[in-house]
Order: sequence, then structure tokens, then C-alpha cells
Amino acid sequence: MVALTLTGKQSLDALVAKTVDEKKIPGFVFGATTADEEIYFKAGGNNVIDDPSSGSVTEDSVFWICSQTKMLTHIAALQLIERGKISPEDPVVDYLPQIANPVIVEDEMAENFVYRPAQNVICVKHLLNSTNGTFFPTKGATRDNQCDVYATLHPKEDPITGFFNVVKGTLPGVPLKFEPGTNFAYGWGSDILGFVVEKAAGQRLDEYLKENMFGHLGMKSSFYRTAELNAKSLPMTYRRDGKLERWADQGRLVEQDPSKVTAHLGGVGVYSSLRDYLTLLRHLLQILVGKATDPILKVETVQSMFVPTLPEDGCQALAQFMSVHPHQPNGTCSWSNSLAINTSDIEGTRRKGTGFWSGWAGTFHFIDPATGVAAVFGTQIVPVLDDYTFEANMNFEKALYAGLA
Repeated sequence: MVALTLTGKQSLDALVAKTVDEKKIPGFVFGATTADEEIYFKAGGNNVIDDPSSGSVTEDSVFWICSQTKMLTHIAALQLIERGKISPEDPVVDYLPQIANPVIVEDEMAENFVYRPAQNVICVKHLLNSTNGTFFPTKGATRDNQCDVYATLHPKEDPITGFFNVVKGTLPGVPLKFEPGTNFAYGWGSDILGFVVEKAAGQRLDEYLKENMFGHLGMKSSFYRTAELNAKSLPMTYRRDGKLERWADQGRLVEQDPSKVTAHLGGVGVYSSLRDYLTLLRHLLQILVGKATDPILKVETVQSMFVPTLPEDGCQALAQFMSVHPHQPNGTCSWSNSLAINTSDIEGTRRKGTGFWSGWAGTFHFIDPATGVAAVFGTQIVPVLDDYTFEANMNFEKALYAGLA
């Protein structure tokens, strides 16, 4: 059984203190767990970077976890697959007629798309493993900053149709980078999967997750930044020319007014404490080792979350995508039905078969079944891909592994 040694705890404590003193990143939390118990959790820094009177970050501080939402949505879909409500082979158009007749664009960076009809059908399995071909906008009137587009996706009437109208823009169908099932692209797949969950379950995604995951595990996570969550939310910090600034709307975020949220975006929309997220990671570890009480998934389903699925071209595309994360211990990677997967051991940290991902605003998680440990790290910072934050995450991960016995 893996455990954190006393020396390991002391090293992590020292790293927390050092990270706070250096002030290279805003307030943060780091936590780790085994299947048996939480072995470490500590917060550091102030809620507002240069304002001690703003209060300290706590172990229960709430984060916009952005793309860490994806795993939650994929678990929901896997539950419905277990229950026979969805099949991985189902054409997505059977649930969402708005996705009919997708088109493949020759160059997603072009000002004016040249496109052709897609020949392959987008199936649920392609949403699960990011081989569906959808991609995030790059530039142009409807292809602006990712958050700019996400912020527009809350029409009062028929938010699903409104979502697809924004994604399609002036094209006759949803744009794809390649034929579904042939490659990897990071895009709208998890949002679309969330809509499939809603159709198959007959309830909104927030309601489904509350009933089948959040409430089940005692998590207070939500698509709505309620007054309770807002009171605990860690504010954003902005980095300009290497220096940290208080948040003053330097960039656009997703819609945060709960009264205006109409679309439950399964790829980006959840607010959660990282301690709650760690609770879910611990539950998955417990399922794998047969220690879970009333598990939310079957053991074989959780095992499938750590099985690589990408074709060779997809692995190469993922490697290229991950190359912009110089401080993330990625190694060789693939994608499962819910997570990025390390396909080789990484010296000093993760073992082969580790599942991991991160969030746009500076949050991270991984689950290493071979070692028997999972961890979370996070702050709230933009612009995205902040080098100092990636480096801090790596430092905590290395210190954790060095302290395990």
C-alpha cells in the first residue's frame, strides 16, 4: 500500500511555503490521495494576490475547473452506456439532429473555409475519445477566442440549437478537421457529449450529475456559480509581461451569472473545490481496487478509462498539441474514453497508464493506478498556458512521488 512518508510531508510543506514566498503564482491548493485516504492537502497564498485582507485560500476554495469538467461528462456517458441508454456505436445524429451533415474543412486557420461533406458518421465513441474532428475556433467572426465563443452559448430558447448555430457559423454543417475516427483533435466533443447525455437521460446535465455523481459523493460542484460557491470562489489573476495583476476583466470568461446560464457545457462549465474533485479521484481508485462503497461505475468501466484508444496519427496529433505544455510531465500519450493517458513511465513521477488532464484557468489532475495515487493542483490565472503555473504543478508532482513509500 502506497503512503506519504513523514519526510515527504515535510518536503511538500516546505514547497508550499516556498511557492507562497516566491509569489510567482497566485493562491493555490495541492492535494493527493490513495484509495484508502487523503494523504495530503494544503492551500497557500491570498485570495487576491497583493491583498492579505482578502483572506487566505483554503482547502475548500472553489475553482472554475474548465476542461476538468470533461471527465465528469464522460463518466456520465459511461454510466448511461452501462445502463443500456447509450451505445458507443450510436450515431450522434440520432440524439442531436443539429449535427447532421458535418463538413471537413481543408484549413481551419483560413479566413474563408474550403470544405467537403464528411463521409464517416460521428458516433458516440468518437466524442468519448476526441476523434470526432471538431475543433475550437482560431480566428474570424465566429472563430474568436475560445471563451468569447463559450460566453455566447446561453440563448434563452433552445440552447442546444444555439450552440450548434454558433459552432457552424456560416457553414452548412459542423466543421471538422478530419473524418471522424481517424485522428485526434481537441474541440467541442465533450460539450456535444453532454447534450447526448441530456437527451438519453431525459434530464439536464447539471441535474444528472448532481443525482448520479455529486450528491452521491458529497460533492458541492455545480454548473451554477451560486451564492454559496461564489463566496468561496478564488478570483482570477492576470499575468502581463511576467507580472501578476488583480483581475479587472482583462479578458472574457464564460457566463458566470447563474440566472443567465442555459446551456450546460460538458467540456468547460463546472465550478468545484479541488478537494471535492479529489474525492472523485479517490472513489475511482477505490473502484479499481475493490474498496468502493456503492460505486458509481463498474470496475471494468473504470479500467477502460485508462486504456489508450487513438490511432497512430492521433497519438502524433496529441503529442503536437501537448508540446505547448513544456512543464507538464507528459511523456508519450494517447487518449482513452475520458482522459489523456501516459503510455510510458516518466522517470520520477507517473507510471504508464496514468490518466490526466488540466483546466484552462490553471487547474490540474492525474490518476496513477499503477502507483495507487491521484492528485490535484490549481490556481486561477489567465492567459492560458501560464509557464509558472505549469512549473509549480510539476514541482508538486515530483515532490509527491519523491515522498511516497
